[in-house]
Amino acid sequence: MADNKQFILAIALSALVILVWQLFVGVPQMEKQQVDAPQQQQAERQAEASSTAPQITTPGASPAAPGTVAAGATPGSMTREQVIASTPRVAIETPSLVGSINLKGGRIDDLRLKKYHETVDPESPIITLLSPSGTSSAYFTESGWAAGGGTTVAVPTPETVWTVEGSPTLAPGAPVTLSYDNGQGQIFRRIVSVDNDYMFSIRQEVTNNGPTGIQLYPYALVSRTGTPHTSGFYILHEGPIGVLGEDGLLELSYKDLQEAAAPLTHSAVGGWLGITDKYWAVTIMPDPESTIEGRFFDHKNGTSDVYQSDFLVKDPVQVGPGATGGYQSQVFAGAKVVNIVERYAAEFSLDRFDLLIDWGWFYFITKPMFFLLEYIHGIVGNFGVAILITTVLVKLLFYPLANKSYKSMSSMKKLQPELLKIRERFPDDRMKQQEAMMALYKKEKVSPVSGCLPIVVQIPVFFALYKVLFVTIEMRHAPFFGWIKDLSAPDPTTIFNLFGLIPWTPPHMLMVGAWAIIMGITQWIQMRLNPAPPDPIQAKIFNWMPVFFTFLLASFPAGLVIYWSWNNTLSILQQWLIMRRQGVDVNLLGNIRGSIPFLNRGRKDASESKP
Repeated sequence: MADNKQFILAIALSALVILVWQLFVGVPQMEKQQVDAPQQQQAERQAEASSTAPQITTPGASPAAPGTVAAGATPGSMTREQVIASTPRVAIETPSLVGSINLKGGRIDDLRLKKYHETVDPESPIITLLSPSGTSSAYFTESGWAAGGGTTVAVPTPETVWTVEGSPTLAPGAPVTLSYDNGQGQIFRRIVSVDNDYMFSIRQEVTNNGPTGIQLYPYALVSRTGTPHTSGFYILHEGPIGVLGEDGLLELSYKDLQEAAAPLTHSAVGGWLGITDKYWAVTIMPDPESTIEGRFFDHKNGTSDVYQSDFLVKDPVQVGPGATGGYQSQVFAGAKVVNIVERYAAEFSLDRFDLLIDWGWFYFITKPMFFLLEYIHGIVGNFGVAILITTVLVKLLFYPLANKSYKSMSSMKKLQPELLKIRERFPDDRMKQQEAMMALYKKEKVSPVSGCLPIVVQIPVFFALYKVLFVTIEMRHAPFFGWIKDLSAPDPTTIFNLFGLIPWTPPHMLMVGAWAIIMGITQWIQMRLNPAPPDPIQAKIFNWMPVFFTFLLASFPAGLVIYWSWNNTLSILQQWLIMRRQGVDVNLLGNIRGSIPFLNRGRKDASESKP
């Protein structure tokens, strides 16, 4: 049973440790599988096409959504550069993207992000987002038509080689038109345009020069081969994602699709769906007014998995003789930059597209925290400094609560002599001790749990800042000062090789950097503002808690550890000033000496030697 506020505070800290451990520590899934991933289109074409052709089943007059069949190319049999060079292509060149469209199949399957590098080294390779079929990690998006309602139109397949009309390079303000004549009276065109960031607009058209009318169903898909490496943290979603009508936000894991017995289908009007990583995403968006059926599923190609998110428009495009019909959709393929994602959500009427960034259940705290940091960053030019300033603002916001709490803690410290007398009066009766202490608290109007409030208040702020550092690309590779080149990554130094002086790389569990040590020291000093608990067990908890936190937070993003260290420092100053104003003797050095066994033993021996 807790008999003083130190013990209660220790319980609160222990609860915080458990919460942090459960929420933030996961086991990464390291599976890297390789496979190719085309899609299905129509059952009538399957017998005529090669094994790489897509299929689509047509129950009655309503076709099902595109599926996946085994691919002909052997994954990893050629390098990415060799695969790209082996097919005719249209270049993509924008301020944010570089890549190409594969004229064989008309897929966007070669895309790299010009503004983002693999490491903090600006000379490191830029991020590769999409790769063509036949590579070890094929990842692409495709739009097309499916025939239905008895129509036997020869629609384009992944084997179709398109021709280019007009500009040979896709750029902002310079769309590219691809065309295909099926030899049966229909001419298909795809007009692809792109903006300065990461949004592609794809206009599909078909001109019917045949003698009878036709009906076609537009579709689009995102296909990914192999199970990608994920961060493995419970607070971050990576995998299939979408918002489809009343079903709301759908966040599926790769394992969900592996275990599903059938494709997971959802009907909706408009919406969006695709596949997301921590910082990047590829999503497809139908016309917001069209009724679609969206699907998520996994298909086995040998020993490899193929994951696919796709949609099929339920209402067909009717094209009479001599007429032209069309359909437009969008593809987002790029970095999940907050202001860009928010802008696209408004511009294209995308329901909850901002949730492509995993703000979590407490987005009402996390998003304001991000916007505050970004605003301050715009002024000071450094996210690390923005974190320090934000910490001060949070301290000011909760100052009344902290002030009341520290006043109560000061009153608790004044009662220490009386509490010691109670223990001496009832040394063997814990029940009477507790009753007498509670009566004293009531008489002096002191709450023994008041000291826990500053810790409790820090929990949502801690969580929100962690989410911001962990999920937003703005924090990726954001430097601070000195050796901290990436606030979203752990402190790269460690005391176990003397911060780089010894040419040895310790194991991960021993990577305890300078900032983690600063955090542990400041937390230990903060605890010393109060006298050491008389109970030996409580004293041990207090002495070892900062060490435990030092090792626990050492693997967290450096920005979070810097926040915690700075927050501890401000708390020390705030508590010291309030206690001094309350007339409490803040014997910090004495408390520190009393908490160190060998120093305390020396003082005891000296006192016993006096005559």
